[in-house]
Amino acid sequence: MLLTGNTILITGGSAGIGFEMAKQLSVSNRVIITGRDEARLRLALERLPGVTGIRSDISDPAAAASLAGRLAGEYPDLNIVVNNAGRAIVHRLGVNNAAYEYAKDEMITNYLSVVGFNEALIPLLRTKPAAAIVNVSSIVAFAGSGAIPTYSASKAALHSYTQLLRLALGDSSVKVFELMPPLVNTDFSKAIGGEKGMSPVTLVEFLLDAIAADQYEIRPGATEDIYRLSLASPEKALETMNPLA
Repeated sequence: MLLTGNTILITGGSAGIGFEMAKQLSVSNRVIITGRDEARLRLALERLPGVTGIRSDISDPAAAASLAGRLAGEYPDLNIVVNNAGRAIVHRLGVNNAAYEYAKDEMITNYLSVVGFNEALIPLLRTKPAAAIVNVSSIVAFAGSGAIPTYSASKAALHSYTQLLRLALGDSSVKVFELMPPLVNTDFSKAIGGEKGMSPVTLVEFLLDAIAADQYEIRPGATEDIYRLSLASPEKALETMNPLA
C-alpha cells in the first residue's frame, strides 16, 4: 500500500508507539491522533507539527460513536485507521479477586472498542479506492505472559478478530493489517521490563516497510521467533514467554 497522500487516524497517538507512528507518517500524510489525556495530547502536538489532535476515549461507546461521526464529517478523506490505543494491567491470576475487573477493562479497551470503532468507520473506508485498518495486537497473542494475563487474552481475541475481519473485507478496497509488537521500550511497558525492548523508531520503520509491501500480519523481532515456536511447540513458546513461572 502506498504510504503517501493518505489521511490517517491513530488512536492512542499521544505517547509511545502511537506517537512514533504519527511522527513518521506525518512526513508524507495528513495525520490525526487521539488521546484520553488532554495535557498529554497537547504536549504531543507541540512535538508533532502539522498533526491534528482530538481528545477522545474510544473505550466509551458514546465517545467512540461521536468520534466516528466527527471524522466522517470533518475528515471525509480519511482512508487509514490505526487502532493503537491500549490498556495493560500487571497482575497475577489466582492472587486476588480482581482478575475479572481487570479483564473487563482490558477487553473493552483492547478488543471490544476496536470492533465497535471499526464497524462505525468501515462504511466510510469502503468508499475509498485504497484504504486500510491497522490493528495493533501483541506478541502475547501467540503465547501469553503470566505478568499480563488478561491483557494477553484481550490481544489473542484481537488477533482472531483481525484475521476474520481481513477475510470479511477481502473483496473490498479495505486492507486489514495487524502489527504484533514484541516488548517495546515505552512508558507503557515500563512495569514489565520495557527498557530491554525494541526501540519504537525501529518498530515503526518495520511497520511502514511491511505495509508498503502489503504484508498483512506484521511480526517484528522476537514476535516472529515466538510465532514460529508456537507453531512447532505451543508449550515451548509459553515457557519462553514465562521463564520465571
